[in-house]
Amino acid sequence: MVSQSASIRCGVVLLGLFALAAGAPSIPPNIQTLYDQKQYQKVLDELARVNQETAAVPDVRRLKIRTLLKLGNPKDALAEYDKLEAALKHDDPPLLREVAFGFIVVMMKDMREQMRGAAYTALKEIDSDDVVPYFEDGLSDGSGPVRVLAVEGLGRSEAGRRSKKLRTALEDQAGIVKARAVKALGKSGDRSVIPLIEAATKDELATVRIAAYGALIRLGRKEAWDQLRKAADAANPEDQAEALRTIAELKDQRGAPVMMALLTYKQPSVRAAAARGLGHLEQQDARGVIEKLLKDPVPAVRESAAAALADLGAKESVAALTQELNDGGYTVRAAVVAALLQLGQPYATVAPTIRALAQQNDTAARTSAAFALGKATKPNRQEAMAVLASLAADPLPGPKIVAIRSLGHIGDGEIIPDLKEALHDQNEAVRATAGGALLHVMPSGK
Repeated sequence: MVSQSASIRCGVVLLGLFALAAGAPSIPPNIQTLYDQKQYQKVLDELARVNQETAAVPDVRRLKIRTLLKLGNPKDALAEYDKLEAALKHDDPPLLREVAFGFIVVMMKDMREQMRGAAYTALKEIDSDDVVPYFEDGLSDGSGPVRVLAVEGLGRSEAGRRSKKLRTALEDQAGIVKARAVKALGKSGDRSVIPLIEAATKDELATVRIAAYGALIRLGRKEAWDQLRKAADAANPEDQAEALRTIAELKDQRGAPVMMALLTYKQPSVRAAAARGLGHLEQQDARGVIEKLLKDPVPAVRESAAAALADLGAKESVAALTQELNDGGYTVRAAVVAALLQLGQPYATVAPTIRALAQQNDTAARTSAAFALGKATKPNRQEAMAVLASLAADPLPGPKIVAIRSLGHIGDGEIIPDLKEALHDQNEAVRATAGGALLHVMPSGK
């Protein structure tokens, strides 16, 4: 579970917007004093006694909202915010950000792993160094997948990558957590971590060793390339694939011939990693060979091929991609839609496929459609956002969550009403996701 410090920090300033209304003359002095003394339940008790006129004063209502957030009750805080908005006839952006953040923080302390995971995933949507302490707390979570999210969150910013607590993740019992931590430290530019990463090259798990080779290369240890290159020829196909992904992340063009040779490898995961890697390396000469993988017998390989062509910006492959909109696998169709949207093709090209996926009884198909729409570029954003708004009202949380996240990725201020509505959802993970999306799209005021 998240440490007690996370609970204490629930009211800490986030993005410079969580300022209290301290000393505001419209708030009864005794109630303001109780708030300043952190006697939050007594604040609510006193607010319940004030007359209706005083309770309706905007600053009083703001104090009540903040008090409810301090007590870990964002749902009631949102209800009060709705009343404030109705009275003001407009949003109070700083306060709305506080409420949105409250829906994330409360889930970090939930007993259910899935809900904590949703909270940390939402937290990753916030572009601010102020969230680093929350990710640091996540490093001690009892769930490996949650700790992975915490490490990934720290790896998103320079402040996070230079966190001293990130180094403790190198001792984590879960190999994937260690590997993610090694990668994040490699991106820090801090050469003082080299001894720690060198130690990781001797780890019993190949994924950790491969991550360490890549991190050392980032930090200037060019000799680590030989070990990374050897890993691309490992006997274990999964280790090969991991080595290829690491080379791709490094943008190391020396890996291109290796990847080209592995596009026809017998193991699907290796073919997929090779195709995607060539896309990351922007190897235009590989376009024709990757295009052939759109006919691969394994769906995951076809999906990777579509994504690779999009990464290449291969508009010459639009015709080949368009043919695959009739693929028998909905995940492949969604990957092709994403690729075509990423390549800036007219929305009409993918509209029938999106409509069919969004109307499927299969929840995963609707979820795949929501993910694909998150790749829409500017010319297609209005059409994509309209479909995402409908998917955000899906009866099941899976499609909702992905649709809301995609809205946050491609939308702007005009989607705020949809995201505010999602804060009222019955599902906690949906509410946390909406909170993250709101904090992603709303201007910080900085």
